[in-house]
Amino acid sequence: MKIYIMTDMEGVCGVIDHDTWVIPSGRYYDTGKRLLTYEVNAAIEGFFNAGVDEILVVDGHGAGGIDLQVLDNRVKYLRMMPGLFPFMLDETYDGIAHIGQHAKAGSEFAHMAHTGWFNVLDERVNGVSIGEFGQMTLCAADLNIPAFFASGDHAFKLESEALVPGIECVEVKWGTTPGSGDECSLEAYKERNLSAIHMHPDAAFQNIKLGAYQAAVRLRENPSSFSLPAIKAPYEIVFQYRASAAGPAYATRTTGNTMAEALNNPGEIVE
Repeated sequence: MKIYIMTDMEGVCGVIDHDTWVIPSGRYYDTGKRLLTYEVNAAIEGFFNAGVDEILVVDGHGAGGIDLQVLDNRVKYLRMMPGLFPFMLDETYDGIAHIGQHAKAGSEFAHMAHTGWFNVLDERVNGVSIGEFGQMTLCAADLNIPAFFASGDHAFKLESEALVPGIECVEVKWGTTPGSGDECSLEAYKERNLSAIHMHPDAAFQNIKLGAYQAAVRLRENPSSFSLPAIKAPYEIVFQYRASAAGPAYATRTTGNTMAEALNNPGEIVE
């Protein structure tokens, strides 16, 4: 089996906030990268123990999130991705996994929830609200590749299970902020969902390793137990953007016969 792992930082256990943990100027950025890489390594170990043959790890965090010297040396690593979805995912892969994933914008009791950036109020595909997980999951579904394993905060776990019934998802922390924050500007929303309860990172690593193993065994023995999303092509994507210091709220619309095409097409501004 050949597995594609998409990674992000905000959903990692022990990663506390945006400004000090997930951007290069943050004092804990290097620690955050190591914590993400340890979570990825835990999933890699579980996958290989379950009989996976080949793994590509995609560094999907905007500023970069993988410490390559710490990453398991049995895998291949992709960074400086071609700027277009689906980032070299193709039909040769048997499954896609997400590690360190955060919930979509507007999620209640989420930690650092956003979709692409904190200026996004919502992204709707054929009328269904999705986040970054949904973007790549739908790209994979167009290739008949299931999203079979993921890890992140509790709100993301609920999101992933709603979009992909049957997915194996490990929660590693729990956001504590109620409400959606839809009333917030970009600047206010960026500072809104920073409170969370975290398990110990070592416990997160163990849970991810076990969950990855169980998911990969099921993918090998019973692949039909993993569903593809109910959203089908053709796709219409509407992005709603928050008001910010730079300007008022607005929305864009784009379409495509594949999810990748719809995401890569330039959006037109709509009312």
